[in-house]
Order: sequence, then structure tokens, then C-alpha cells
Amino acid sequence: MLELEFWGAAGEVTGSCYLLKVGNKRLLVDCGLIQGRPVDEARNRAPFPFDVHSIDAVVLTHAHLDHCGRLPLLVKAGYRGPIYTHDGTRDLCSIMLRDAAFINEKEAEWQNRKTHRRGMRQALPLYDRDDAASTVEQFVTLPYESKRDILPGVALRLRDAGHILGASIVELWLQHGGVKKKLVFSGDLGHKGAPVMRDPSFIQRADLVLMESTYGDRNHRSWEATWQEFAAVLEQAAQDGGNVLLPSFAVGRTQDLLFALAHNYEAWQMKRWAVFLDSPLAIEATQIYSHHTDCYDSEAKAQWAQSDTPFMLPNLHISRRAEESMAINRIQSGAMVIAGSGMCDGGRIKHHLKHNVWRSNCHVVIVGFQVAGTLGRALVDGAKRIRLWGEEVEVNATIHTIGGFSAHADREGLRDWYYHFEGRPPLVLIHGEEGAREALAASLRAEGVELYTPCYGDGINLLEV
Repeated sequence: MLELEFWGAAGEVTGSCYLLKVGNKRLLVDCGLIQGRPVDEARNRAPFPFDVHSIDAVVLTHAHLDHCGRLPLLVKAGYRGPIYTHDGTRDLCSIMLRDAAFINEKEAEWQNRKTHRRGMRQALPLYDRDDAASTVEQFVTLPYESKRDILPGVALRLRDAGHILGASIVELWLQHGGVKKKLVFSGDLGHKGAPVMRDPSFIQRADLVLMESTYGDRNHRSWEATWQEFAAVLEQAAQDGGNVLLPSFAVGRTQDLLFALAHNYEAWQMKRWAVFLDSPLAIEATQIYSHHTDCYDSEAKAQWAQSDTPFMLPNLHISRRAEESMAINRIQSGAMVIAGSGMCDGGRIKHHLKHNVWRSNCHVVIVGFQVAGTLGRALVDGAKRIRLWGEEVEVNATIHTIGGFSAHADREGLRDWYYHFEGRPPLVLIHGEEGAREALAASLRAEGVELYTPCYGDGINLLEV
């Protein structure tokens, strides 16, 4: 038996989860959180659609929650095997999963304050910090470029995906009953030329390729145009005399932003701003980035050699405590606030939106993909009013979307990565909203590529590939 089943991120962006059956062995690639609307996130509480106790090993591509966020649920349900990943991913997951668990606990506590008065059943967190800690203890780290047997008939090698620290392309060699197959999972592929991280690795051979399609329907602006666009936004914001809000993912995007601000400190006249890094998780993640300079590209390594860290600005204020965060909201002009969450659905950015988004001189800069159903997506789509903690707030701020900052490869980047494989192997498109995935699929099919676009629960018999 050689089979592959799709239990997440098939026709949608979040919830990555793929099950490989190799004879009597079971291997899971990623186990990510489902994100978006409340009805989508409620699916995280459903039982896994496979026998958890049958899983022999897990391979994790990277530390973003849509790829790792259900691992504590897997452990909570009884999984006790290894979770293979890069050491950068392990270090980031140690804070990402703990933070996600803390949010789960707080949300359950808040819900229980309301339901207790009504005599309703008490809510339980999706998982807690003990579950998160137990999960990280099961991580087994591998360096890039090192091939290792992880199960009978299964060998693994991780390659640099260039997405965030530790992000990996997964190569899997499978063997059963005299049949040999090589599968390659792209994970999330990085944006070529991005700050800090190296470009994605190219791979020559595979029998089946599974590739993300997040930006399968569009290309990013060039990096030169992106820097010019961002500089123009900062100039306009300075002239308007308000604050700049930068909702940012704590891992990856925040470090790219800090690097770019430091690298262009003089050119962008950054001394005009008081820059606040207002995210305890992003602060910890930045410290972890500083411990893994071997993963940097040449430019970031050179900037590292010139300073203690490539992420520090002379006017950077680190806001760890809630009191420090609240004090920022007393500033009506000249503050640049980098805060999570990246999709505006939680964290401290919501407080800053409440105090600023109704001001006409405020500028909100969106620098990452916004999943349908999130507050960030509503802002990008032009919402005139938003709801924050039950209160309706008018949106008078200028909303900027700078797609060139994305940590994902765009349409041409995806095509280029795939076409480095010899002989155009069969391709499975995953991890993309249906419109983006189908747009990329149509262009590749027109060029003769054998291509699959699976739905949740679909399977592929690898003996027939």
C-alpha cells in the first residue's frame, strides 16, 4: 500500500495536514490549525479523521500555526512518536505553541465568565500550555541537506524553503513491495529576494510534487517597487501627522520589517518615528532569529557582522508588558506600531486599531496574506466599519496593502520552482484558496502538466502515479 490522503489545506489556505500510508506504516506531514471565520475555527475541535494511535511519525515543514497549530491536539489525543523538523522550527514552535495555548486558555476563561452566570456548561481550552510543552519535547531536529531513514521504507531530507526561519521543503523516499516513489512537499515557499532568509532550494527529481498555491493567481511587485511603495506610504503618513499601524505576523514578517527599517534608516528618514515592537511573541521570535544566523542570506549576514543584530533601530522601543502597550495609545502622532496578530484577529493590534482606525490621519499598512473571514481581510476589502469587542468603529484611516512584502512565492515564483524538476512530474496543488489554486492549475494544465487539485478527504494511490 502506498497512499496519500488530504486532511487539510486542500482548497483552502489553512489547516495543512497530509497522511501517507506506506505498507503498515503511517506518516503525517504537518498538522496545522484551521483559521478564519468562527465556523472554520470550530472545526479544530472535531476529532481527527484518522486513528491517531496508528501514526508512526510526523514531519513538520515550519512553525506557522496553520502548519503546526494542531500538533498539541495530536499529542493530547495520544500521539507519542517523533516530530521531525529543523532546529529553527523547533525553537520557534516552543514559543508559538505556548502562545497559542495561552490564548486558548484566556478565551476559555473569558467565555466561562459569561456562561457561569447563565448556568451553562464550562468551556475548555482547545489545548493548554502543558500540552504545548509536551509536544515540543517530542521534536527531533534534522539539519538541512541530511538524508535520514525515519521508518522502514521511508527516508527523509529537509531542504531550505526560504519562507521563515527553519522552513523546509520535505523530500520523502518511499519503498514498499519492491515499488519506490519519491515525493516532494514544498511546504510554504519563500519569496525570492526577500530580506533575511535565503531563496528556496531547487530540487531536480520527484515522482510526485505537492506545491502550495497561496498566490497562484497573482505576482508580487518587484522588491524595488515594494521598497518605493513603502517609502511613499511612510512619507505620506509623516505629512498627515498621524500614527502608522503595521499588523504583522510575529514570526517572519516582523523580522523582515525590522531588517528593512534598519537597513533603510537614513533613506526613509526613520528618525521621524518612534517605532514600537509591541508583541511579546515577536520579541522572543526575533531573539530566536538572532541565534540562527547560519540561515541568513548574504546581505543579512553582512548586516549582522556590522551590528549586534540586524533587527535593531536606534529609535526602537520594546513593549513587553501590557502597561507599556497601553501607553502607546496615548500617542496621537509619530508612532509606528508593529504588533500582532498579522490578520488583526487577536493580539495587541486590535487595541491600536480601536484607538486609531477612526482617525483620518492614521495609516494602516497590511503586509501579509489575509484569510477570508478575518478582520484584516475586511480592512483590505474596504470595510467602512468594523466591530471590536462588540463596539462598532468607523474606518477613516487609509488602508494600504503592500503585497510585495509577502513571505510566499508568487505565481511566477511557484512556476519557476516547479519547472526546475526534470521531466515535469505530476503535480498536486494544495494550500490555496480555490480561486488562486484554480488559476495556477489552468495555466499549468495548458502547458501539459499532469495536475491534481484535491478536496478535503480525497486520496491518491501512489502506485498509479
